[in-house]
Amino acid sequence: MTAEHYFSTDPDAPMRRGEIEFSVAGRDYRLAVASGVFSAGRLDPGTAVLLRKADLPGAAVEGDLLDLGCGYGPITCVLASEAPRATVHAIDVNSRARELTSENATKLGLGARVRVSAPDDVPEEVRFAQIWSNPPTHVGKAELHALMERWLPRLAPGGVAWLVINRNLGGDSLHAWLVERGRQVERVASQKGFRVLKVTLPGATS
Repeated sequence: MTAEHYFSTDPDAPMRRGEIEFSVAGRDYRLAVASGVFSAGRLDPGTAVLLRKADLPGAAVEGDLLDLGCGYGPITCVLASEAPRATVHAIDVNSRARELTSENATKLGLGARVRVSAPDDVPEEVRFAQIWSNPPTHVGKAELHALMERWLPRLAPGGVAWLVINRNLGGDSLHAWLVERGRQVERVASQKGFRVLKVTLPGATS
């Protein structure tokens, strides 16, 4: 699968559907996947590390959560399952990814608390208690930085962002860049070549 496919607004790849299964925090998930969407053959290793090593939201968490670059929705479905009092915003530029996320959330009974949209369609006033992302490093450093500059300022007071980055694709340089921009960054895990970063705004508590 090429980067051009899953970064495209409307993928040209023929839609070959399938399913993947995985478990997180004692829950089993079976999600629909399709060609033209990131990591359609399996749960991406970086996403797996993020969901295993970051602090998943608890049942008491409320407010709005963001899955930035949702793909077919594995992070969205886990967040909505773990935090039944929260609303999860799942955004992706890829229309096929958004369709799959909506389908998967609905099948799991989570559709009422999941808002799937293109990035430009998220209301400007929404602020997020948590942001979760396995960001698209292949878009290049400038695009990745622009993505962080757009969405991290939308953390609510006390909010936290959880990011997973491949060490060989700029994980450490992104860490340094975030610190240079005044973010508070903690590397909470390093596994299988991936860095899990916890990012907060200056003066925030989490």
